[in-house]
Amino acid sequence: MNNTAPPPALRLSGVTKTYNRGKAGAIEVLRGVDLVLQRGEIVALVAPSRAGKSTLLHMAGLLDTPDAGCVEIAGQPMQGLSDRRRTLVRREDVGFVYQFHHLLPEFSALENIMLPQLAAGVGQAQARARAMALMARVGVQARAAHRPAELSGGEQQRVAFCRALANAPQVLLADEPTGNLDPATSDTVFEALIDLVRDTGLSALVATHNMALAARMDRVVRLEAGVLTAV
Repeated sequence: MNNTAPPPALRLSGVTKTYNRGKAGAIEVLRGVDLVLQRGEIVALVAPSRAGKSTLLHMAGLLDTPDAGCVEIAGQPMQGLSDRRRTLVRREDVGFVYQFHHLLPEFSALENIMLPQLAAGVGQAQARARAMALMARVGVQARAAHRPAELSGGEQQRVAFCRALANAPQVLLADEPTGNLDPATSDTVFEALIDLVRDTGLSALVATHNMALAARMDRVVRLEAGVLTAV
């Protein structure tokens, strides 16, 4: 019997990133960041403004590459992969949610959630069924035919959550997902996100300035001066 535990959903080991700002010189944004995100775990990432949390999320989500260090998703090292392979991993294994929903305005809520699935080769009927199931989980199935401009801010963000999970990723990366909402709506939408993540069993790294929301996750890490520490 093989009792070997599965690898973490996400692992960052010694990740560094420096940007050259011309006359301003080099800015070291990440300085040897180590992070392990276990399967099914929801971790809050807190940081002062301009501390590099978006850069860290971009590294974790394969939108950028570190100067040094390693990023692993489900035990697979990402360095050295071709651009095509990185794109496939990002599309299939990573979901993104941002402060602004970035839904395509010309498509309905349902179509916005179906599109990533269709791009991955899923059939129309299957994509529609999964999209509707996800919308039902966050209580917006009645708004399926509405375009983004016809939705409230909270509804738009719930649809964005569903789109991020449409292809059943292993890791969800969220950058201030409720930062553009009023406090009451933020709390309701955050609960919908957490419930959706728990129901689907994936792992999530959620950047937030809201310490009350952060405290409701499994644990909290803080990024400051390029160094990541436990809170």
